Amino acid sequence: MDPLAGSSWSQPQTVAGFSKSPPNDRLMRVAADELERLTRGLAIDIGCGAGRNAVPLARLGWEVIGLDLSWPMAAAAAERAARDRLALDVVLAPMEPLPLRSHSADLIVAHGIWNLAPSSEVFRAAVREAARVAKRGALCFVFTFSRHTLLPEARPVEGERFVFTDFSGGPQCFLTEAELVGEMAAAGFAPDPHVPLIEHNLPRPGAVRSGAPVIYEGGFRVQHHGR
Repeated sequence: MDPLAGSSWSQPQTVAGFSKSPPNDRLMRVAADELERLTRGLAIDIGCGAGRNAVPLARLGWEVIGLDLSWPMAAAAAERAARDRLALDVVLAPMEPLPLRSHSADLIVAHGIWNLAPSSEVFRAAVREAARVAKRGALCFVFTFSRHTLLPEARPVEGERFVFTDFSGGPQCFLTEAELVGEMAAAGFAPDPHVPLIEHNLPRPGAVRSGAPVIYEGGFRVQHHGR
């Protein structure tokens, strides 16, 4: 059974589009450096989709577990890995809870997944789960929506601080840099100065907005396993 059956995430055209998506170049560089330091390690790709990052991570030499809630996406990732004769375990699972052992991962990839959390409660649970499965000192590579995606006058969902419906009509998370760093810190993550946060697609003052989301991208290290 596909938990996302009927949603756009499981539509053939969406899966086909994600199957052609290139990996995140910065993530690949960072992951290669991490693997050189560790020699071997386990990478967890939360919301792996059709394997755009999971398959190249396996090609680099990482042991990779990819998780996604769309059966067609997960199947596409597994097929890509099999075609390239790469070891990739794909698990049908949400962003929380994660069906993985505590303190087992050397690298966590949260690429375009946490921004899909429908509430701050789910967002925080997902971040805590990432911290739980990560080893102390593990790197978490985050790629998520910035509050700057939305107009200044946008208002969050009632009772929420960083959940808005303005972008797609459904609730999604758009955090300021301070909010993102604070939420990560609450789970035990600290910013990695070697993989600093970068804000992509930030419109210049007075410029017409393109409609593309503004994205935070950067790395955090597990310092402790928060509350």
